[in-house]
Amino acid sequence: MPIDVAKAVSAEPRSTALSWGQKDIQLYHLGIGAGIPATDPQELRYTLESELHVLPSFATVAGGGMAVAGGMAAPGIDVDLTAVLHGGQSVELHRPIPLSGDATQTSRVAAVYDKGKAAVIVLRSDVADADGPLWTCDTRIFVRGEGGFGGERGPSDRLEPPAREPDRTVERAIREDQALLYRLSGDWNPLHADPEFAKLAGFERPILHGLCSYGMVLKAVVDTALDGEVTRVRSYTTRFAGVTYPGETLRVRMWRDEGRIQVTATAVERDDAPVLTDTVVEHT
Repeated sequence: MPIDVAKAVSAEPRSTALSWGQKDIQLYHLGIGAGIPATDPQELRYTLESELHVLPSFATVAGGGMAVAGGMAAPGIDVDLTAVLHGGQSVELHRPIPLSGDATQTSRVAAVYDKGKAAVIVLRSDVADADGPLWTCDTRIFVRGEGGFGGERGPSDRLEPPAREPDRTVERAIREDQALLYRLSGDWNPLHADPEFAKLAGFERPILHGLCSYGMVLKAVVDTALDGEVTRVRSYTTRFAGVTYPGETLRVRMWRDEGRIQVTATAVERDDAPVLTDTVVEHT
């Protein structure tokens, strides 16, 4: 079997040095749609160095570290990369992300689940600097055709939207050049830029990065439901349920509860096709 579960979960953690600065943060924010309108004080907090703060989803690209690529290089993992999908993502903040930093990312395979026709690899990455822990990321990697090995099925984390109207609904336009700009933060997969490559992968044209949608949705939640205060975010979890294309519009629905906001994101132009589901932002 291509995935050696025992070897993968028992392997020594892999450590990587991460480094980022103000320019990386500004580029990431622009890549997820910040800066429109360019002179809006709320947008300047994402783009102007004198006002800058860090959206917590920046953790997924800090230092150019791509968790999916790291997971595929883990001991015991030998799979066909064309069968790999980014299934879900979570970020837990231990303290606010600084505007510049040098840190160490320690990653390991936390679990491998048997979903029957597919396997799900859970890669856990802990990041810390000289002052202590910064964040923990869980990346869920879905590998088609690698299930059926008799392992644990894993937790079921499906969340139905509350049976009431959303407390807030906002729409966010995806620019035609969104994927081209976002990929400068470190995800160079040609699926998001090369039309011929996208067709080979079964898509009519290049698709937007799932983590770009992830960042866009968190920004929408922070800006509209958390008074623009990024430091109120404690954790952010989602499942990638479908793709979206540059030029489309994300519809973000939010339901508030005590200390948490449940979210869905859909593609407006395709009859609200699901993009992000099982999505929760926990906050102070």
